[in-house]
Amino acid sequence: MALWDRLKESASQMQTQLVAKKNDLKSGAFRDASMAMCALVAAADGTVDPSERQRVAQLIATNEVLQNFPADDLRRRFEDNLNKLTTDFAFGKVSVLQEIAKARKKQAEARAVIQIGIVIGGADGDFDKTEQAIVREACYTLELSPHEFDL
Repeated sequence: MALWDRLKESASQMQTQLVAKKNDLKSGAFRDASMAMCALVAAADGTVDPSERQRVAQLIATNEVLQNFPADDLRRRFEDNLNKLTTDFAFGKVSVLQEIAKARKKQAEARAVIQIGIVIGGADGDFDKTEQAIVREACYTLELSPHEFDL
């Protein structure tokens, strides 16, 4: 099976797992960490193009798990994190990783945040090396093994 086919299958399975855990993913820590993860993946290559913003907006609008939260609030949190990253990526990344770390206390939330990062990273059909590296870094922040997610 080609790498991209495996990634697509993995992202699909992760989405199914997220939906199964929907009732466990209602905390503010998960909300904050998931939007921080979306911003981090969107800005992983140092720029944020409109298609990346659109992917996250679509995720916010259609993802069953994220519908636990008001869409406007999620968008604002995503944009706030993106602003930190586009103003000064290195400094912003520290702040955004701190937001992601909020999900560390609950394993289900931590795993879900990583799964969201993978779903966003692969949404354009190319989960590139830069995006994979940033999701791996988030794994370490959440004290999870990247190997658990085939990263």
